[in-house]
Amino acid sequence: MFHQPSRTSNSDYAVGYKSKLGILMFIIYAVIYAGFVAVNVAKPTLMEKNIIFGLNLAVVYGFGLIIFALILAMIYNHLCTSQERQQSENAAKGGQE
Repeated sequence: MFHQPSRTSNSDYAVGYKSKLGILMFIIYAVIYAGFVAVNVAKPTLMEKNIIFGLNLAVVYGFGLIIFALILAMIYNHLCTSQERQQSENAAKGGQE
């Protein structure tokens, strides 16, 4: 039995856009995560302070990082899907002329 892709994929005209966006979002997330690490290294007792609903800063910041990553993923998916559609439409129009 042959192991081949179930379907062929078309050219990805938005690969440059997606790469730049991914790198930008990674840098943004890395800076925010570095803040979490810096607080833990510089002032670990600060993480013990209660922030909201009886939860300390460590828990709030940690969950915030997770939620922020999910939000970034949704934004990335939306922007990349829009760009792929736009680029494929432009490619189709260019091929018709």
